[in-house]
Amino acid sequence: MADLSDPNIDIAYQDVRADKTDTNWLLIDYESDRSDKLQLTATGAGGLTELREHLDDTKASYAYVRVQYANDKESKREKFIFVVWIGPGCKVMRKAKISVHSADVKSVLRVFSVEVPAREKDDLKEEPIVAKLRKAGGASYDGV
Repeated sequence: MADLSDPNIDIAYQDVRADKTDTNWLLIDYESDRSDKLQLTATGAGGLTELREHLDDTKASYAYVRVQYANDKESKREKFIFVVWIGPGCKVMRKAKISVHSADVKSVLRVFSVEVPAREKDDLKEEPIVAKLRKAGGASYDGV
């Protein structure tokens, strides 16, 4: 079981969800290679592009991101995604615990539209994620 007792995780989660703040992502990492304790590592307002800069290829991390997109000229939508990052250089034992730990993280980062498994930074490009969000939202009138 993952230790999510860091109070900063919940504070950042509320900040990303709040309409009145610019913060639109948070990143959670393991305290160390051998620890199951998770801690808030970073937050930001630069969306998926900025988040990708903070991902470490040797780590497994979790992220929560607010994504804004438009279905047409009249409407803007904001949806949330849950990202499970497993860098290409992540250690085997850490990878083995991810499925169990991601369930623990989901109990804290509860509300999201889609889960995005990411193994490379290109897995977090905005266009394909917005396409997934449109499909999940069910209100796509342009055939996407």
